[in-house]
Formats: sequence, structure tokens, C-alpha cells
Amino acid sequence: MAFTRSFLKASGLTDEQITAVMEEHVTVTDALKKERDGYKEQAEQAADLQKQLDDIKGGEDFKKKYEDEHKAFEDFKKKTADDAEAAKVQAAYRSLLVDEKIGAKRIDSIIRVTDFSKMKIGKDGKLEGEDGLRKAIAEEWGEFKTTVTERGATVEKPPQTGKSTMTKEEIYAIKDTAQRQKAIAENHELFGF
Repeated sequence: MAFTRSFLKASGLTDEQITAVMEEHVTVTDALKKERDGYKEQAEQAADLQKQLDDIKGGEDFKKKYEDEHKAFEDFKKKTADDAEAAKVQAAYRSLLVDEKIGAKRIDSIIRVTDFSKMKIGKDGKLEGEDGLRKAIAEEWGEFKTTVTERGATVEKPPQTGKSTMTKEEIYAIKDTAQRQKAIAENHELFGF
């Protein structure tokens, strides 16, 4: 299934929510691509180190150096994986804030001050304890909720339907000449013009 604007629109998200989700998706994707390139570079370095180790055959100093480099690489991989998981958690929390109708201008500020260390993504791809998080968002950030009010267009003058609003007799009964002429002009179809 493609992750597209039309897919998100079909999910019932507003244009603002779709934009926020797409921007976060691009940010996460770019970060993951960068991490992938880093892994690739580290893998190439590890292969070079293994070749040098094979060439030296049993050099004790080189073996220690290799083990240190390998440990550093494993630590780097773990940190990168942790960073990727943190980015996923932040994206899921951002989406939760959007779902709770928190104003887009406030979401980045909320993300900066939120502690993500205890949040985890479950097997279903959602944040674990999502209901509790929604309740916490409502209590802590509820004042930043946005509301949308829809109003119809204001009609200053009712549309002309082609039917007269006065009868000929009522118009002839008007004593003021200017008002009578105005009524004749407004109801001209009664007089054949």
C-alpha cells in the first residue's frame, strides 16, 4: 500500500494533518537513508579491517585494534538503531497530537519538551498505552486544541425569484411618488416591462 496524500485523505485526515504527517515522514525517511549510508560505510570499513587482519595473521596489536574498532562499530549500530526508534516514536507522538487536534504551531514546541525515553512502538505500529497518552495530552496540552467553526455564506439580500413582492393595487396605494416609482421599478414585471 502506497503512503500517499490520497491514502491519508481517505483515512479522514485534514489537509493540515496530511501536510504534517508527510513532512514528518520525509524527515524520518531522510534520517533513515542517512543512517543506511552510514551503516554501509561502516560495513566497508569492517571488511577492510578484516582483510588487514588476514594479511597480518596473528598480530596481537592488530587483533586488539580490530576488536576495538568492531566494538565501536557495534556501539554505533546500536546508537543508530536507538535513534531510528526514537524518530519513529516522535513521529507517532506527533501524529497523536495531530489526531487530538493540537494546533500545528504548538506541536514542535511540545515535541521538544516531551520525554520519549519511556515511550515505545508496539507490534501494531502504534504507541504502547496510546489511550493513556491521549488522556495525558488532553490534560497537559488541551489548551492548545484548535477548533474549526463552519458558517454558511452571509446573504445580505434575498435572491430575486422573478415573482413580485407587491401587488399592483398595493403599489398604486403608495402616496409618496418617489417610493411608488421605486416599487414600480422593483416589481416591473407587473407592469409589463
